[in-house]
Amino acid sequence: MKRVERMTPIMRIIHWMNAICMIVAVATGLYIGYPYYQTLIADPAVDKYVMAWNRWGHFIAAIIFDVTAILIGYLYLFSRFEKPYKKILPTKKNFIEFCEVFFNLMTFNRRKKFDSTHSDSYNIMFFTLFHILLVFMLLTGLQLYVHGLASGTSSIGAWWPWMLHFATDWTLDVFGGNMGVRIAHHTAMYLILMWVMCHIYYQIWRTIFWREGDINIVFGGTKFVNKNIVNSKGEVEKND
Repeated sequence: MKRVERMTPIMRIIHWMNAICMIVAVATGLYIGYPYYQTLIADPAVDKYVMAWNRWGHFIAAIIFDVTAILIGYLYLFSRFEKPYKKILPTKKNFIEFCEVFFNLMTFNRRKKFDSTHSDSYNIMFFTLFHILLVFMLLTGLQLYVHGLASGTSSIGAWWPWMLHFATDWTLDVFGGNMGVRIAHHTAMYLILMWVMCHIYYQIWRTIFWREGDINIVFGGTKFVNKNIVNSKGEVEKND
């Protein structure tokens, strides 16, 4: 077995920031849509600004998501560690690798004709889908936020609502108004939760079936691979 680095410290920090922010965003977003708890003291919830705190937490989580989305977009193209965009290009090599990883999953590792040393096309496409959903959530969420600024201004000036309207008003036309945007935003949340469950399952699956310690990637940044690997043609290669 050979130890290989799969995630840099910055990548792992981004991963766990996203995980924490997602928990905060889901919990606070569900409350904003349907207030399901109040303070445990006798005073009414409105006197303790329960909704205000939930909206604040939701907005802060969204801002962090914004920043990490920009960082991830940059790393997709310009990372010196790896360039994920190369794995989603519509090339024959990527298509074959994608299919082989899919067959590996469907056959419970009975067929493995690809190199698992680095990120494969299947996993990169899976994460690209997540980032697309995340950007969609951010745009629809910002539209819902700016909808509440009916005065057309904010504490930092009129430029902020104008920019949000410019970037997100198209969602009103696509989804038929504010309520349609709200439904689309909530639907995307459930799709992301489904993605998270599939992601956790797949990482545990790979750890069990491949026996390469994939679960350690998000904790220590490394995993193990067999010295002898199988390429896309089914040929055994020496991985020195």
